[in-house]
Amino acid sequence: MSPLTVGIVGTGIFARESHLPAYQALPESFQVVAAFNRTKSKAEAFAEDAGIAKDKVYDSLDEILADESISMVDALLPVQFNAQTVEKCIAAKKPVILEKPIAATIAEARKLVQLANSTTLPIAIAENWLYLNAADAMKEHLADIGPVVSFTYNSTGAFVKHNKYLATTWRQKPEHIGGFLSDGGVHQLALLTEVLGEVDSVSAFTKQVREQSGTDDVVFSTMKMKESDLIGTFTYGSAFGSCEKSIYFKVYGLNGAVTLNLSDKKNPFITKTVGDSAEANGDVQTIPIEEHPSFGIQEEFLNFHEAVVKKEKRIIRGSPTVAFHHLACVAAFLESSANNGSNVVVEQP
Repeated sequence: MSPLTVGIVGTGIFARESHLPAYQALPESFQVVAAFNRTKSKAEAFAEDAGIAKDKVYDSLDEILADESISMVDALLPVQFNAQTVEKCIAAKKPVILEKPIAATIAEARKLVQLANSTTLPIAIAENWLYLNAADAMKEHLADIGPVVSFTYNSTGAFVKHNKYLATTWRQKPEHIGGFLSDGGVHQLALLTEVLGEVDSVSAFTKQVREQSGTDDVVFSTMKMKESDLIGTFTYGSAFGSCEKSIYFKVYGLNGAVTLNLSDKKNPFITKTVGDSAEANGDVQTIPIEEHPSFGIQEEFLNFHEAVVKKEKRIIRGSPTVAFHHLACVAAFLESSANNGSNVVVEQP
């Protein structure tokens, strides 16, 4: 079977450093053949790296969509353009995968879900953390400590002054709700909900620590999950002073605890202690986790490839409906904080 031919829309940092290498590592499945960027010189530089012919560097999204040789679109745009991009791709009958978060606002996110539901075309949001082996490993080991009763999810770290992503204008002056809270927070929420299911309600406080973030950049919250009486805490932010970077997800059960440590993404691991009380004196097991160097990106592309080839959008794990929930959690954090930490039910699409 011939590889899917890909048109890249938006040739910025993540397209060059993450998406292109992932496609190039899968030559039997994908071939990047066209590019468009609002600054054409950036598209031309990307095309050189990708081996794209000069006449396939286009001046607009419409030109890419009119190219019948292109099988799918990979759109890496400021998220306020996601909904209209999906609308155009559906009209052109092109499957599309878009960068997260799903949209700039809940209203736009709901519109994108409705658009995706109106077509048989595969439409995906590129939330690569949905595809981490860590999520499956966590679920496997939770069976040993059940029933599960609570959790703590913490992803915090020091502010990076020379952050190449923060230097982009659309992040410095975000039009999307939550700014970095949604841009990076949806990764954390993807992993959390992949393991424990959807969030029902939150009580939260958010604040802006760094002027460069453009809006609130730290959240401390409590959560109640939807499908059980499971409760927990969720903390996210990388705007602090010098401190250790920490990503850990600890789940407590009546028969022990399981902790995922992602602080070093190259060497993630799980620790598990089994026992029904302090007196049980359970041994601590340490279980290493193997993750692909792309950190889920290659797996999400292969998942999308399968959906396009089989013409079956239900295969997609990062569906607009799933991604809507992650942005809706961020919206709930912000609403709760604006109302002095009151409990807020997470919106449905």
